Amino acid sequence: MSRWIAKTCDLETCLMLRRVVFIDEQNVPEAEEVDEYDTTAIHLLGFEGDTPAGTARIVRHGATGKIGRVCVLKPYRGKGLGAGLIKAALAELREMPEITTARLGAQTHALGFYESLGFEVCGPEYMDAGIPHFDMKCGL
Repeated sequence: MSRWIAKTCDLETCLMLRRVVFIDEQNVPEAEEVDEYDTTAIHLLGFEGDTPAGTARIVRHGATGKIGRVCVLKPYRGKGLGAGLIKAALAELREMPEITTARLGAQTHALGFYESLGFEVCGPEYMDAGIPHFDMKCGL
């Protein structure tokens, strides 16, 4: 089955994937999961064959690109789609000359995953939507 990732304007599908992972699986309140950045963010959609299976978004803040709302549906985890989404987000950010750093808020259990993709912890652990996180950054 082919795996591919592309920029998308299909916010509805991205929000559906995020609902399944963040709201249904992780009990994140909907009011915290959907925010004002969704309308201006760059959204990426990852597919396994023809099936939308993961998403991520990029929000620009000055010289920083914040990668967030990264999720992959349970049946497709551990197959490289999450890493592909992060690599695609970094590639998008590298095309923006004003962006020099990528940042993200990583759930604590996923630190090793993001470290393997070049990110390093840059602050103390904190709670976000009831889930422990660390801020991480990566130079571009």
